[in-house]
Amino acid sequence: MVEAAEPAAAPAGTAADEDDEIEEPSEKDKASGDFVWDEEESEALRQARKDAELTASADSVRAYLKQIGKVALLNAEEEVELAKRIEAGLYATQKMAEHAEKGEKLAVAYRRDMAWICRDGDRAKNHLLEANLRLVVSLAKRYTGRGMAFLDLIQEGNLGLIRAVEKFDYTKGYKFSTYATWWIRQAITRAMADQARTIRIPVHMVEVINKLGRIQRELLQDLGREPTPEELAKEMDITPEKVLEIQQYAREPISLDQTIGDEGDSQLGDFIEDSEAVVAVDAVSFTLLQDQLQSVLETLSEREAGVVRLRFGLTDGQPRTLDEIGQVYGVTRERIRQIESKTMSKLRHPSRSQVLRDYLD
Repeated sequence: MVEAAEPAAAPAGTAADEDDEIEEPSEKDKASGDFVWDEEESEALRQARKDAELTASADSVRAYLKQIGKVALLNAEEEVELAKRIEAGLYATQKMAEHAEKGEKLAVAYRRDMAWICRDGDRAKNHLLEANLRLVVSLAKRYTGRGMAFLDLIQEGNLGLIRAVEKFDYTKGYKFSTYATWWIRQAITRAMADQARTIRIPVHMVEVINKLGRIQRELLQDLGREPTPEELAKEMDITPEKVLEIQQYAREPISLDQTIGDEGDSQLGDFIEDSEAVVAVDAVSFTLLQDQLQSVLETLSEREAGVVRLRFGLTDGQPRTLDEIGQVYGVTRERIRQIESKTMSKLRHPSRSQVLRDYLD
């Protein structure tokens, strides 16, 4: 019998480390039932997946920044030139649409020239966009850690940049970046208001919350302690009650399924008391009270006991009106009221009420 040859030594950093890696079992392994899924291995696999996702995200950001860094920044004259070409392209597009709507036949040369102007406007628009993508990244960095991924913030900021390119008026005399900053910030803050929170908060309130947070951080740095609601109110020119209200809106909800402790085997909901849960002692007392109440009602006549049961819903939990009880017994509402009054007087007698009074303490 030929013995299997020993495997060759693995190069450093490759096969030699394979025994230390955690691999998910194949479907064949799962079906065989020969393996035991160790909890430590499971946690290591989850952590490896998480690290891989973070690495992939970082790689995506790095690749994106590298790509947009290839486009040179524009000076003021170049911005104006591109804006003029964009305006000409928009005008040409509008004129072509008007000609098409009227069904007018155009000369071949005119149609060719107008089409070229439209395409040139699109090229200028793309150039102005690509040259300002780094501005979006710079602004998006300020909003990280508030519930949205960095790439999502960039994407929303890019939508604002597109809007800025379409609305930019070069005749006003200011730089495009100054104008675009407003649109980019608005797009990001609106997206955060719609997507970053479990419970949506109106955009104007999100802006107030952000302002309060900024002032709170500034006062914390200046005072060396957490500012009071009165100090915050003075800085924002509002009442302390309004500050507390805004802070209530700013709170993030917490999932009851959130794990607690290092072991991760308990959830937050396990430590919250159920106000509607029946305590064992109360359940026993309620059962004894029902038995005692039944004994007391048996000392009354059948009709008196029936009226009390219907009037207070002792049978099915649904109290009846005097009219409804009168229909059951075929008498008037006033007659039922008299029976109820007489019966309650009997129940208040110490011989009957004393056994029930103990349960009220």
